[in-house]
Amino acid sequence: MLKLFLWLRYLRKRKIVFLSIAAVALSVSLLIVVASLFTGFIKTFEKAAVDAVGDVVISPLREFKIAKYPLLIEKLEQTAAVEAATAMLLTEGLLNLGQGNVRPVQIWGIEPGARDKVTRFKEYLRRQKDLPGAPSFAHPDFPDRLSGFVGIGVVAEPNEKTDEYEYDAVDAAVGRRVFVTTGTSKETPQDESAKPQFKKKTLIFWISDIFETGVYQFDQGCVYLPIEELQKGLYPDEEFPVAGQIIIKLADPAKTDVALAVIRGVWEGFVREHLESDRFLLNYTSIETAIEMQRPWIEAYKNQLAVLLVIFGVVSLSVIVLVFCIFYMIVTTKRKDIAIIKSCGMASWSVAMVFVGFGACVGVIGSGIGAVLGHVIAKNINTIEGWIGVIFGLKLWKSSVYMFSKIPNEVNWPWAFRIITTAILAAAIGALIPALVAAVTKPVEILRYE
Repeated sequence: MLKLFLWLRYLRKRKIVFLSIAAVALSVSLLIVVASLFTGFIKTFEKAAVDAVGDVVISPLREFKIAKYPLLIEKLEQTAAVEAATAMLLTEGLLNLGQGNVRPVQIWGIEPGARDKVTRFKEYLRRQKDLPGAPSFAHPDFPDRLSGFVGIGVVAEPNEKTDEYEYDAVDAAVGRRVFVTTGTSKETPQDESAKPQFKKKTLIFWISDIFETGVYQFDQGCVYLPIEELQKGLYPDEEFPVAGQIIIKLADPAKTDVALAVIRGVWEGFVREHLESDRFLLNYTSIETAIEMQRPWIEAYKNQLAVLLVIFGVVSLSVIVLVFCIFYMIVTTKRKDIAIIKSCGMASWSVAMVFVGFGACVGVIGSGIGAVLGHVIAKNINTIEGWIGVIFGLKLWKSSVYMFSKIPNEVNWPWAFRIITTAILAAAIGALIPALVAAVTKPVEILRYE
């Protein structure tokens, strides 16, 4: 009770202690916001990878294709490990939107209905997301024409200040006739030293829907076409359906290792049975999760997070210095109080614990305030960023720079608890030396002149 009484007395009488509390609160809130935004960015990056290509991807080398893929999908979906699977055919090309507006794009041949079973594809479509049934390339106004989907950034540019799209102009692009030029390269078997021959193909299609994933890379440079039509344009001589990748949704993502083993077994059996045991497909086909495919970038982001936390952590060490200065001042100005309580029989270590405990108390109060402040800032970071743009005319977050259209705003509580614990320990350490000074204070020397 005596310790609590002294703590409350110092809080009431020594207003400078609130400066220590404020320093702890600001440091904790800063570190929580930084950790939450960075880990939120990494989590969003991983989620975007899964949303784009599913849980697991079967991907041979680029020059090889998976023939007879419907049989492979059927075999995969018959296993307990796979919930759904679908095929993709990938290539690059130039999209001509008219009037000299030409841009490079990635062309993905897909099956919209099957893809929606593997990813959240339908949610990203402007026209069809609220319609019943599976998504489709068909448009009621031109049912017999070749139709495709384009990213929102392909047909419109976001506002420089708000980073938002003009959706009326975006929706007006539906029904537009566009051209995409692509092709394939082919080796000349008679002369191995000859350069590969490039066969150009131009496809004319009508935009039947616009997709907006919130990921700049996809929204600015992707075109979706029916996989059958893309194959006809690229590989007209192929006898069987071909795909560049098979994307898979797992029945239980928690059992990824088991599922990968099952998928690998199905793949090897399929190649031996239907693709003449092609050794290149057996030896040079990757079967890995979408997150593992992004591992080099994820590790780089985690390293950047560690560097930032170290930098801000070093800056926050000033809290220890500030607590030390304030508590040392309290000890030197309250030597009479220390002498009186020691003369009443309080042991030296108990006197030291008064100030160490008071430092920890400052850390607890400051960390609590900082946690609340960090939570409020992190959860409302997009609103705060918007107000900064309105007041100062600055756009701090652009999808073209930071990949995503919105700032991740989830608080990382595991990191927050680590930061809070470290802040409390730092405040206690800052009070340690003043506490030792108070512990060695001799009552006789202080009270002799009082």
